Amino acid sequence: MSADHRSPKYDIRDVQKLTYEQLTQVRLTPEEASTAVRHPIVAVLLDIRSLYNVGSIFRTADAFGIERLILCGYTPAPPRPEIAKTALGADAVVPFSVNSSVHNAISDLKANGYRVYAAEIAHGSIQPEALQHQHFPLAFVFGNELSGVPDSVLAVCDGAIEIPMYGTKHSLNVAVAVGVLLSSAVNRYRETLP
Repeated sequence: MSADHRSPKYDIRDVQKLTYEQLTQVRLTPEEASTAVRHPIVAVLLDIRSLYNVGSIFRTADAFGIERLILCGYTPAPPRPEIAKTALGADAVVPFSVNSSVHNAISDLKANGYRVYAAEIAHGSIQPEALQHQHFPLAFVFGNELSGVPDSVLAVCDGAIEIPMYGTKHSLNVAVAVGVLLSSAVNRYRETLP
């Protein structure tokens, strides 16, 4: 390869960590977050048992600026100290609703034009890289930490989306899986804007 095709040399000396003061200058305040335009992505949490996972998901939802969370089944809702511990304030700024019926939540989403995908290992699933602009607005259904998304819920979704796994394990912690899929979806949405 000729020298013209090589990337510029990366020099760690050019990298400087931002101070807390610099970070606060570029981050939204809670007031700004309440009126900010959000990405047209919803995360539906079904029967998530760990309050710490729920708090972590609130924090991730804030980081990626998604529209909202829908807490279904026995997924715990704020205010709870265990959620607040890992949410670090995101539970106060991320819009959320509680719906005891995931089937009603999915019906409402579809009626409002959302494509609904279960985050699940399934035959015929798509990978996050396959998301195109026509998939948005988009909702992901995340299931219980042990049993995942029930077959009855998968049956009413538009499809399944699966995170590629290259190691020996076939799944991730639900909060980690939410982070991977929200990151991928937000990036795909922003890349495919007309």
